[in-house]
Amino acid sequence: MIKKNNEQKIEVRNNMRGGSGEVKIKHHLVKEDFGAKCRLCAELTIGPGSGIGLHEHAGEDEIFIIQKGKGVVVDGNKETPVEEGDVILTGKGASHSITNTGNNDLVVTAIIIQY
Repeated sequence: MIKKNNEQKIEVRNNMRGGSGEVKIKHHLVKEDFGAKCRLCAELTIGPGSGIGLHEHAGEDEIFIIQKGKGVVVDGNKETPVEEGDVILTGKGASHSITNTGNNDLVVTAIIIQY
């Protein structure tokens, strides 16, 4: 399967999972495209000062790959600055959030795999 750039659905969520501001989600692939249990394969663009609120991943793992920008991830109870090239894995019932602390967009590849 090849999904061209202009075929990828884009949605905008305000105050995603209780976070602040706006998050643009570009769905590279959707759940129905997979044979495996993959719930999300997308590029998240988080504007300065915006973020995704603290939420749990029970029965699934989420991978964040920081493509551009910088931010702060709360993983469980630990707050960690992140930047381009960093990878975050959250799952097995753990919780996380992410906030853009930079002056430019924070761009993150997000993949959610279900058990």
